[in-house]
Amino acid sequence: MVTTVRSLGLNGIIGYEVSVECMISGGLPAFDVVGLPDAAVKESRERVRAAIKNCGAQFPVSHITVNLAPARVRKEGTVYDLPIFLGLLTAAEQLRRLPENAAFLGELSLTGELRPVVGVLPMAMFAARNGIRELYVPAANAAEATLADGLTVYGVPDVKSLVAHLRGQQPLQPTPKWEPSAEDRVLSDFSDVMGQENVKRALEIAAAGGHNVLLIGAPGSGKSMLARRLPSILPDMTRSESLETTEVYSVAGMTDPKHPLVDRRPFRSPHHTASPVSLSGGGSVPRPGEISLAHNGILFLDELPEFDKSALETLRQPLEDGVVTITRATGSLTLPSRFMLVCAMNPCRCGWYGHPSGRCTCSPQQVDSYMRRISGPLLDRIDMHVEVPSVEYEAMRRKEQPEASAAIRERINAAREVQKKRFEGTGVSCNAYMRPAMIAQFCQLDAMGEKLMKDAFDRLGLTGRSHDRILRMARTIADLAGSENIAAHHLAEAIQYRSNALLK
Repeated sequence: MVTTVRSLGLNGIIGYEVSVECMISGGLPAFDVVGLPDAAVKESRERVRAAIKNCGAQFPVSHITVNLAPARVRKEGTVYDLPIFLGLLTAAEQLRRLPENAAFLGELSLTGELRPVVGVLPMAMFAARNGIRELYVPAANAAEATLADGLTVYGVPDVKSLVAHLRGQQPLQPTPKWEPSAEDRVLSDFSDVMGQENVKRALEIAAAGGHNVLLIGAPGSGKSMLARRLPSILPDMTRSESLETTEVYSVAGMTDPKHPLVDRRPFRSPHHTASPVSLSGGGSVPRPGEISLAHNGILFLDELPEFDKSALETLRQPLEDGVVTITRATGSLTLPSRFMLVCAMNPCRCGWYGHPSGRCTCSPQQVDSYMRRISGPLLDRIDMHVEVPSVEYEAMRRKEQPEASAAIRERINAAREVQKKRFEGTGVSCNAYMRPAMIAQFCQLDAMGEKLMKDAFDRLGLTGRSHDRILRMARTIADLAGSENIAAHHLAEAIQYRSNALLK
């Protein structure tokens, strides 16, 4: 007898349907799994065998063949334990026919308990889009699966409970749709930062438009402190952005069962020893890297020149396209990577070049060599080059409280709302991602602005890319000011963020 159980698989962060076909036939006892299974899938034979015996069912002593279709696609992980278990019981007529519009997934323990698996959200979202109405998952994954609309999700603690449910003896209760609670997650606040008003202004512009930033300054000037407070002023995530980011975290196995939805923009800060693969993603079984984990959030690279050059160059294509494509012998995988790049660096190896104390020991050639560790093409993709001066004593000792992140965030949310209406229906979320046609439409300059832009283009030796990035920044500055048009002073402020003398 042949039975078919509907299940799901993952290709990167995209779900697809897998049919688990089970056949019990005469002949010597054997248990074969075919359909391009990896080692973890093959090992499901022993987990399923033990789970069937320990739940009180009878393991069929026959020739068992399990096929995972489509057979041309490699199957990975432990997600198929549960559908194989149900297929065998149904084929052995110990369980009645399963509901046609239901899918099953989960890893089995030897005692029959269900353990959580990774990638449940993208699989659940595929199921909801493709006619599956009931989804049975491990109890620990149930809250995450309910984020997909249009599904009835059952969280299964163990196979005994599931078998009783399918036999109509003791029905399981559907898992209620998970809703975020009003929890107070404290973030580092800009009110902790004394002085550095110009840098705060630059970061406000960056957050409002999604622009990339490079902070350059001596040790102790507050570069890392400022960067780590950026999450407190980032705009609210939309529902679609939250689901996109949660899909990546689900595949990486980084979701929280108690709070499965990523509703705060990610802040990823890899160490400067990070390899190209850890940044871009990949491996023998491709998994998301830091640039995908930072999707819709911030990727912070502290001590930028200390990163391996080949690792930094992997950022160039994702910064332009918003996706990263990983190619291996087994195929290619495309992952989302639309992030805001924030970098920090010293002006030289000793860190004190240009400091008022005059303690720098580097020669001009050493300073130049240190700065050249960052390639021109990568610098050209960073919108804002901001110098972070050393904090003055008076600023450190002043009594008035600096502006809090909440007030800055209100202005940023207002600017993002303007951008949301401007780009509605285009797939563009903020000014930093405007396409060339949009720049021509929304970044028009008056006569004074045209002259200013031409002078800056010739004087600074701008490229076509940096020209467009200045216009995008000017559009953001105008949005923060509530101006419909880009004025000359908006453009002048944008230009100053591309004219750092150290990077010429």
